[in-house]
Amino acid sequence: MKQYLRGLIRRKDLLIYLVISGLKAQHRNSFLGYFWWLLDPLLGVLVYYFLVVIVLGRGGENYGAFLVIGMVAWRWLSSTVNSSSKSITNQSGIITQVYLPKIIFPLCSSMTQLINFSFGLVVVAIFLLFFKIVPGAEILWLPFVMLIQQLFLLAISLVLGYVSVFIRDIENVLGHFIRVWFYSSPVIWEAGRLPEEYSWILSINPVTAFLSSYRNIFMYNSNPEFLHLFIIGLVSLISIVFMLYFYSRNEHKIIKVL
Repeated sequence: MKQYLRGLIRRKDLLIYLVISGLKAQHRNSFLGYFWWLLDPLLGVLVYYFLVVIVLGRGGENYGAFLVIGMVAWRWLSSTVNSSSKSITNQSGIITQVYLPKIIFPLCSSMTQLINFSFGLVVVAIFLLFFKIVPGAEILWLPFVMLIQQLFLLAISLVLGYVSVFIRDIENVLGHFIRVWFYSSPVIWEAGRLPEEYSWILSINPVTAFLSSYRNIFMYNSNPEFLHLFIIGLVSLISIVFMLYFYSRNEHKIIKVL
């Protein structure tokens, strides 16, 4: 595995190139181009704000800021899951011609979406300014929360990238799974609204810890969910190390399938 890791490090220039090219390819043929990085999460927020506040009459004070934080963080997760499931299969032309550590492709996919999330933070800042919410010193924990979520998403990306090569139907299943995951997570609704008998859903859902942590440091001037984040980060880190070992031993099977 050490030799495999050294080979991956030697390809760091390619890793950077693939991340940059991935960012350019997302909106290459669109009229608004990179402006979609800001407009896309903003449009999603407006849709759910209209549904919850205008149509249903729910929401509450500062719901716009509450919603945009949830939507931007969720968009990072959903886009990473979707792109990582196709990260290896979409590069079959390169993989079958040149030897590369296959783990580099889901890694690039995960890093690309991390950069996209940073643009979403601009939308969050605009909403905080509009609702006159001033974060406190706890905002310094933002890189820590982002790091834990990135580790979590990278672990998922490595698994999905490999499995999707052999089970192509997983891309179709993911759309339904992500939709269920979205509505079972406190993205557009507050965690306290869930009936007591269903509270276990929040306890086992990692997204709950991320959303609560972001909202704590942006809106409520309180600390992130340290215990939950530590557990998620530890499990994710162990999973990443295992998948690194797994790729080093089994990635040769990918070429046979592609």
